[in-house]
Amino acid sequence: MRSHYCGQLNETLVDQTVTLCGWVHRRRDHGSVIFLDMRDRDGIAQVVVDPDTAEAFANADRARSEYVLRIQGRVRLRPEGTQNPNMPTGMIEVLAREVEVLNTAATPPFQLDEHGKVGEEVRLKHRYIALRRPEMIEKLRLRSRISHSVRAFLEGQGFLDIETPILTRATPEGARDYLVPSRTHAGSFFALPQSPQLFKQLLMVAGFDRYYQIAKCFRDEDLRADRQPEFTQIDLEASFVSEDDIMGITEAMIRQLFQEVLEVELPEFPRMTWAEAMTRYGSDKPDLRIPLELTDVDDLMQQVDFKVFSGPASAADGRVAALRVPGGAKLSRKEIDEYTKFVGIYGAKGLAWIKVNDRAAGLEGLQSPIVKFMENVVEALLDRVGAEDGDIIFFGADKARIVNEAIGALRVRLGEDLDLYTRPWAPLWVVDFPMFEADDNGRLSPLHHPFTSPSCSPEALKADPASALSRAYDMVLNGTELGGGSIRIHDQAMQTTVFEILGIGEEEAREKFGFLLDALQYGAPPHGGLAFGLDRLVMLMAGARTIREVIAFPKTQSAGCLMTDAPGEVGPEQLRELNIRLRQKAKAEGQE
Repeated sequence: MRSHYCGQLNETLVDQTVTLCGWVHRRRDHGSVIFLDMRDRDGIAQVVVDPDTAEAFANADRARSEYVLRIQGRVRLRPEGTQNPNMPTGMIEVLAREVEVLNTAATPPFQLDEHGKVGEEVRLKHRYIALRRPEMIEKLRLRSRISHSVRAFLEGQGFLDIETPILTRATPEGARDYLVPSRTHAGSFFALPQSPQLFKQLLMVAGFDRYYQIAKCFRDEDLRADRQPEFTQIDLEASFVSEDDIMGITEAMIRQLFQEVLEVELPEFPRMTWAEAMTRYGSDKPDLRIPLELTDVDDLMQQVDFKVFSGPASAADGRVAALRVPGGAKLSRKEIDEYTKFVGIYGAKGLAWIKVNDRAAGLEGLQSPIVKFMENVVEALLDRVGAEDGDIIFFGADKARIVNEAIGALRVRLGEDLDLYTRPWAPLWVVDFPMFEADDNGRLSPLHHPFTSPSCSPEALKADPASALSRAYDMVLNGTELGGGSIRIHDQAMQTTVFEILGIGEEEAREKFGFLLDALQYGAPPHGGLAFGLDRLVMLMAGARTIREVIAFPKTQSAGCLMTDAPGEVGPEQLRELNIRLRQKAKAEGQE
């Protein structure tokens, strides 16, 4: 029905006849002439309709915003003084000979150029309208280019695109599963996969050597800006590889992707241990664009008569960390109070601070409600953090976990608020993660998943599981975890040892992972892999603030779809087929 997309028109087509199909982006009636801005997925073109073509003029006259039109006309240069060099098609226009109304349109719930003034609920309810915005089209076009680049790279490296099941068995992988009742197996449920983890390991046992998939994954977890209940992974696995092999392949893939799609040459990918990242930045995904670091001051604070500091400094699980912010003394008390509320979100009970107004003046040059409690260590403290006039020093004192989360988040917030970024892109590999993490009761759980290989023998793992490191690695970019992976356990004895440490007995292990344990008996090769969050990757490359902006049909923060009104109720007949009975609350108070 068309000869060109609107955005393809340029000066090389002058005097040629073109046929366009699209939507009325804007209509301007100048009485003797009608101007239509025609829009399709490639851009906008100006169409001029004059009364000499009576039928075309009549159809243009009744056209309104978002009407669907087919236009045929001649491309010509715009008159001098009306050209728009800031618009890709701004040097030309189309003089219409035919205007056909293919469909009318009701008044849209919002104008595309007023999108930012409309609440997110309205935009998600009418997502198909929001997706017409050129910005959204460009983001999804970018997503398509990213997927294409990734596929081409991995195919060139000998990886095979293999699909894995969506309906599978529920396995404990860290988040709640979405369950699907089975009609043919009464009382039993499928689970939607949190990842293709077990199946890709089975593909390695099967000898496929190099696998990849752009896979849909599902997790029933609390949502935030970079989480959705259904999301997409760039998933890959390879046999007979080391950590360096997987990291080398995937780093090359990301470098090529940025070069092809954004024409960006990424800087060096440094490596940092998990322990160093937590000590220096309070995070296992630090944003290295921000030149602020946490400094341990436990030894100094053990010497002060201030229990808020000396208590955590002396505790086995405590930490006192200082964060120096160059030039931060200009922060007002109101701003400091806001930051105090902010760290409270992460469990911090307060936010101590010292402003360094004039260091040469000694204690008189410092402004803080806590200096009087630490006079004996102030000079040593200032030396350790490298304080200079005009700085502010923030402190976190609590359990190490709380300090890391609170002051680590404060570091990021200050970097954004004070625009401290030193470069546009800061990639990083984080390695040597702990194998396990302990909850408040001392119970161990896998930091990644129970199929991650430890870097020690089964005997050493049994002897001191809390100190064991894993063969895991995460790729971080600008403070976002792009992807994580590990070398997997390929030996049944090691896998059994890990299950024992996690309190998973033989019977439970057979019930939940029997098929994997069986497979490991039949010549499983050493293997490992990595999974990237495609949505997060696109979000970063598009400069978007949330992954909802780069997903065609996202869910809300409460994991619902306003457009389709999902999840929804189903009728009693369908429930009977699935052997499900809903427990309804009785109207009478206190009864069920």
